[in-house]
Order: sequence, then C-alpha cells, then structure tokens
Amino acid sequence: MPTYLVTGGAGFIGGNFVRHLLETTEVRVVNLDLLTYAGNLDTLAEVMAHPRHTFVQGDIADAPLIDRLLEEHGVDAIVNFAAESHVDRSIEGPARFIETNIAGTFNLLERARAHWVRRGRAESFRFLQVSTDEVYGSLGPTGHFTESTPYAPNSPYSASKAASDHLVRAWYHTYGLPVLTTNCSNNYGPYQFPEKLIPLMILKAQAGEPLPIYGDGANIRDWLYVIDHCRAIERVLEAGAPGEVYNVGGDSERTNLQVVDTLCGLLDARLPDSPQRPHARLKTFVSDRPGHDRRYAIDASKLKRTLGWEPLETFESGLGRTLDWYLEHPEWCRRVTDGSYRGERLGVVHAA
Repeated sequence: MPTYLVTGGAGFIGGNFVRHLLETTEVRVVNLDLLTYAGNLDTLAEVMAHPRHTFVQGDIADAPLIDRLLEEHGVDAIVNFAAESHVDRSIEGPARFIETNIAGTFNLLERARAHWVRRGRAESFRFLQVSTDEVYGSLGPTGHFTESTPYAPNSPYSASKAASDHLVRAWYHTYGLPVLTTNCSNNYGPYQFPEKLIPLMILKAQAGEPLPIYGDGANIRDWLYVIDHCRAIERVLEAGAPGEVYNVGGDSERTNLQVVDTLCGLLDARLPDSPQRPHARLKTFVSDRPGHDRRYAIDASKLKRTLGWEPLETFESGLGRTLDWYLEHPEWCRRVTDGSYRGERLGVVHAA
C-alpha cells in the first residue's frame, strides 16, 4: 500500500485528487497544506477522519517538517499541487508567488532528493510536479501546445510556475531524481474557489450581480474537468517515465463568452423560477487585465498514446455536473464567499 505526500491538498485540484485517491484506490495520503485563502478544510470534511488520510497544516518551504513527514510516513511519491495560482493576485502582489512557487518547490525537491538517497535511490519513488499550460504563453488562432513547446510565460504567476518546472527538470538531469511533470489546461469542477471563472459566474448569477467578462470575451481556453485531471495524474504516477512531461487537456476549447453563455443557459433551465432569468442579461464587459493571453490549447496525444488516458467528460457534461454541485452545496458556497471557512471575510472577489 503506497503512501503519497500530497502538497496543497486542501486546494481545488489537490483536494479533489485526495478525495479521488481515497475513494478509488488503497493509497495512504499525507496531506500537507498551509491553509492560505485557497486552502479550505470544508473541502476535506468528509475524508478528514478517513483511516488512510493524515492532514498536516504546514509550508512546503519548511525543511524540517518535510523531512519528518517523508521519514515518519515512508513516503513513496510526492505530488506537488502547492502553488499560488491566480493571475490577478500575481499581478497585484508577485512576491508570494516567487516564495511559494519557486523557493517552495526548490525546498521540496531538495528534501525529496535527500529522502530518495536515504532509501537507496529507490526506483519506485516519484516526484510529480503539477503545472499549467500558462507556462507556454499565448497561442495564435491555430495550433496546440505540445510537450516540446518552448516556455514563454507572460504573467508573474506563469513565470513562477515556469521557473519551478525548470528546477524539477534540472533535478532529474543533474541528480537523477525520478521526476514527472504534468501541464494541464483550465480545470473546473466541484470545490473550486470562486475567484475563478465558472464558480464566480455561478454565484454571481444566482445573486443577480453583474457577470464580469474581461475585454471582448474572446480569450480561448481548453477546459478540463477536474476529476479527469485527477485520473491523469494517477495514471502518470503509475506508468509515466521518469523525466518525462505529459500535457493534460480536455479537448474543449471555448471562448470565455461561450463559457458564460452556456452556463447562463444551464442556469435558466435549472432555475426556471429564478427572478434573474434570463441570466445572460447580467453579462458585463470589463477592462482587460495586463498580459492576458489570448488562447491556450493543449495537445494531450502523448498521454493518450503512451498511457491510455482519455477524458471521460465532455465540456457540456462536466459543466452540468459542476453547476449541479454548486446548486446542491449552498453552505459550502456561503462559507467560502463570506470568509467564514477561515474565520474572516475575503474582502475581494476577482473577475476571471
């Protein structure tokens, strides 16, 4: 029964990954999260007492803590979700992104290397870096990001993730640490913090508030349902080749405006008595943000070809499941939006 150290496991993707492992595998999970604004123990409420789940509040930059967790639990793999991840916040205050995404990853790599050496350079050990398609920069109207696309980050967030990805690569080529990297497209699904596009639009539409859309709404993203992403990470851990990079995408390119329009239509159908219908009337175009990449699109053919992974959800089916989850969990939404999940008010909700 392997043991994984999952960092950032109280966040959106990390929390879904922890729940996925506990629900579908026999893996033991040591879940490390600093519980910044995006870390939410409400997301883990149903699994906090699970016999294969150990939660620890702490920082990936805390070397003694990482050493202790790796040794005490005999960790077989590290899955690094821990990151500052919102572009708007990186523009407003980039320092935290440098500290967590670069310095934190460096510390984690060094502690992982020491642990791996102590274990006799075990061939089964893995360090998986969860990254993003934003490191590749912006695409033109055609083409897709592949694993060999040069990095060209355009925001403090994507630059910090690019730097951490380069560190991961270097620790493989220099020290032989068995690393893996996944670069995913835009995730959506249950438990996502409502500064991101889809949950933000759901909650604002329900409240009858303006739906803020950057620029002309024509920025394009490839959308990936979070559980499909979790399945991909699990598969890469199982069978990915050390040192390799695997792109993970949902084959679902949509403009931001298309996403909002589709969501408004689903809300109209699910809430026929809502005084906000038609929800599309709430759309409001706002000034574009600096360095806003025009288009991302992922080529996930390597992952599909070599490891046999395929997304199970279409964008429409995944969006319907996501909307239903938010409508069925008003208390989770309330505690996130009013800040009571961490004992304070958030003070600001960003456009996406």
